Amino acid sequence: MNVQIYDAHPTPASLHQEVLRGLQSSPKAIAPKFFYDARGSQLFDAICETPEYYPTRIEKQILRRYAGEISEIVGEGCLLIEPGSGSCQKVRLLLQDLKPSIYMPMEICHDHLLKAAQALVNEYDWLELSAVCADFTQLNKIPDMPDEPHRLAFFPGSTIGNFEPSQAVNFMRSIARLVGNQGGLLIGVDMKKPAKVLNAAYNDAQGLTADFNLNLLGRINRELNTDFNLENFKHKAFYNESEGRVEMHLVCERGHEVTLGEESFVLTNGEHIHTENSYKYSIDEFHELARMAGFDVERVWTDDEHLFSVHYLQNYDA
Repeated sequence: MNVQIYDAHPTPASLHQEVLRGLQSSPKAIAPKFFYDARGSQLFDAICETPEYYPTRIEKQILRRYAGEISEIVGEGCLLIEPGSGSCQKVRLLLQDLKPSIYMPMEICHDHLLKAAQALVNEYDWLELSAVCADFTQLNKIPDMPDEPHRLAFFPGSTIGNFEPSQAVNFMRSIARLVGNQGGLLIGVDMKKPAKVLNAAYNDAQGLTADFNLNLLGRINRELNTDFNLENFKHKAFYNESEGRVEMHLVCERGHEVTLGEESFVLTNGEHIHTENSYKYSIDEFHELARMAGFDVERVWTDDEHLFSVHYLQNYDA
C-alpha cells in the first residue's frame, strides 16, 4: 500500500523567523520542535534505547499491559490521530486492539514520517493510513477527514512536558476541539522523581543526548546557512526542582559571532541557548491542567514504581 502524505511542512522562511526571534530574545532560546530533522529524529530514536532514558521503556510497558483495557474504553473503529508520531513505535502496541478506521500520524520531518508510515502499512496491511507532515502544534493543518463515530488523539512520550503549563493547557484545548464532543485523548506524562534519575536520563553515558542537542545548531547551519561553530558549545541538562522541569541548554564556551541572514549575534563565554524544558507532573497536577483544558479524567495507569503515567481523558463539551 502506498502512503499518502498531506504536506504542510514548515517553510525555511518560518524556521528563519522563529530562530531569529529566539536569538533576539533574552535569554536566547530555540524551540525544541526544531530538533527533529532526519538526523535529529534518528538520534532521538537511539536515545530512547539507552538504559538511562526510562520514559520510553516504561511507557511501552504500560501500553503493552493495558492495551486491552484501553481499547475497551475507547472502542474499535476510531479515527486515531497521533501528533508528533516519530517512528510510530508506541502506536503498534495499540493498533491490534483498537483497530482504528483511519490512523493519522503527524510529524514535522517529511523523510522520517514517510519511512515510518511505509513501514507501518507494510506491517499492518489492513490499516488505512493518512499521514500529515506538519508542525504538530498547528493542529489546524490536519486535512478534513470523513466523520467517524469518535476520534482519539494519541500523544505519548511526555511531549506535553515540553510546553509551559499554560501552553500545555492551550494545546490540550486545541486537541479537545480536534477530537470533538465524546472524543478522547490518550496521553503519556512523566512523573516527578529524584533528581539523580532525571539528570541521568538527559545526560546518557553514550553522549547521544548531547549530540541530539548540538544537532539543533547543525540543522540551523545546514538549512539557514548560519555559521554556528559547534565545537564552541557544550550540552547541559539538569533538573530544576523549583520549577519541576528538566532544562536543556547549549552553553557557549568560546565567544564568537553568528550570522543569520542580514542579522549578526555575538555569543559570549558562558552564554546559554535554552533548547528544551521537560516538565514533570504528579497525577493531581496533571489532572488539574487537563480539567482546565476542558477534559474529564476517565482513567490513569502507571508502572509499579510510579515513574510514568498514561491518562485517558474525554471531551464531553467540545
